[in-house]
Amino acid sequence: MKAVRLHEFGGPEVLRYEDVPDPQPRKDQVLIRVKACALNHLDIWVRKGLPGVNLPHILGSDIAGEIVEVGEYLTGFKPGQRVLLAPMHFCNHCAKCVAGLQNQCREFTALGNGVDGGNCELMAVPAVNVIPIPDSLGFVQAASVPLVFLTAWHMLVGRAGIRLGQTVLVLGAGSGVGIAAIQIAKLLHARVITTAGDESKLEKARALGADHGINHYQQKISQEVRKITDKEGVDIVVEHVGTATWDESMKSLKPGGTIVTCGATTGHNAAFDLRFLFSRQLNFLGSYMGTMGELHDVLRQVFAGRLKPIVDRAFPLKDARAAHEYMEASQMFGKVVLTP
Repeated sequence: MKAVRLHEFGGPEVLRYEDVPDPQPRKDQVLIRVKACALNHLDIWVRKGLPGVNLPHILGSDIAGEIVEVGEYLTGFKPGQRVLLAPMHFCNHCAKCVAGLQNQCREFTALGNGVDGGNCELMAVPAVNVIPIPDSLGFVQAASVPLVFLTAWHMLVGRAGIRLGQTVLVLGAGSGVGIAAIQIAKLLHARVITTAGDESKLEKARALGADHGINHYQQKISQEVRKITDKEGVDIVVEHVGTATWDESMKSLKPGGTIVTCGATTGHNAAFDLRFLFSRQLNFLGSYMGTMGELHDVLRQVFAGRLKPIVDRAFPLKDARAAHEYMEASQMFGKVVLTP
């Protein structure tokens, strides 16, 4: 089969489109023909070099395709079935996994990070990862769902415990997590303030349901939040930017408010005054992807059409380098997807 692999870490130029042996599925696995694989910032970080990644390596966490072959130990699947894959690897037998807390498993990692991913034509995966999709959802759209919608759902519902009528600040309206978080917060009847670097992205965010938009290059986020909320502040900040926005995120919270963070695209160092933390009784929560139960929860909303994946652009798999360059330029609104 064809695949895009890393043989060394570095810039987009290290991505190689090449022939590799077809996977040989075990009797407890399902063989998938990949029809679409969406990019995430994780792909860029892994490409540049993360600990625990063995080379050569195949990137790609978000995968949709067709079943080619079903292991003889399995039932409930059939060749030709349209599916997406849960974007994670876990042992499925430890105490955390059997308790439904797969993202706390010691083996937990994203597909394309600690294990090979979907930048290829064929994948052999455990049955637990395979989720049928409705005919109404195309492969490119389906591949644009799993990681970001699961991440945003776990952040808002699982970790921050969003409640009816709260005000949520979503950073990075054009990002995958931002697009998902805006829609999830509105689905749960929250008021949404969001940020972006240009007016076109803010307009698209409003079309998704955002009530207010802040241009973070022209306006100071916390000052605008204070104006919009009549100096009250927000209940929840969906934070995934890191160093560049952390201080503004803190200043945007009302007393007792919550920052929930899943990433650090601009850097991982965040300094703050502990007196501000305890005197305002703030909550700082970490969030890492999500559980299988949460994935099924959010997918029910997607399959019903209440949450919608947004695709910016699709590239052929052989043009993975161009797709990485496009994503690193940060001009997209929605997902960048690779197709065979």
